[in-house]
Amino acid sequence: MSNVFSFTGTVGRDAEVRATPSGQTVLNVTVANNIGFGDRQQTLWVRVALWGKRAEGQLGQYLKKGQQVFVSGELSMREYQAADGSVKSALELNANIIDLVGRRNDAGVPAMAGGYQAAPAAPANTSYAVDNFADYDDNIPF
Repeated sequence: MSNVFSFTGTVGRDAEVRATPSGQTVLNVTVANNIGFGDRQQTLWVRVALWGKRAEGQLGQYLKKGQQVFVSGELSMREYQAADGSVKSALELNANIIDLVGRRNDAGVPAMAGGYQAAPAAPANTSYAVDNFADYDDNIPF
């Protein structure tokens, strides 16, 4: 892979899994990434494609609108002609990695395979004691 683009973002619409005419499976999803800050903040939309066996798994059912994801792969720019005749461009990423990194932005998040669910947020004003390692043995050989 000549270029690698990695980012975290939010799924813009539910993933779509389909088969090409040649029989290869592809998972397509659009991911939004906010860049900049303040008045200069912009949303960068990236079309992501995951090919082959990795697209055939259960990942598609978890890539729903609002899901936070980490994506990494090879980035390219594609130009196309819009319905109004103008030429537009889109960022496309052939993904090597798509990982779920957080909860969806709504309360109806299904439990993930293996029984995993994101941990609930800690309540505000909660303090945790810091372990001072007094109970550990000092006979470390290095």
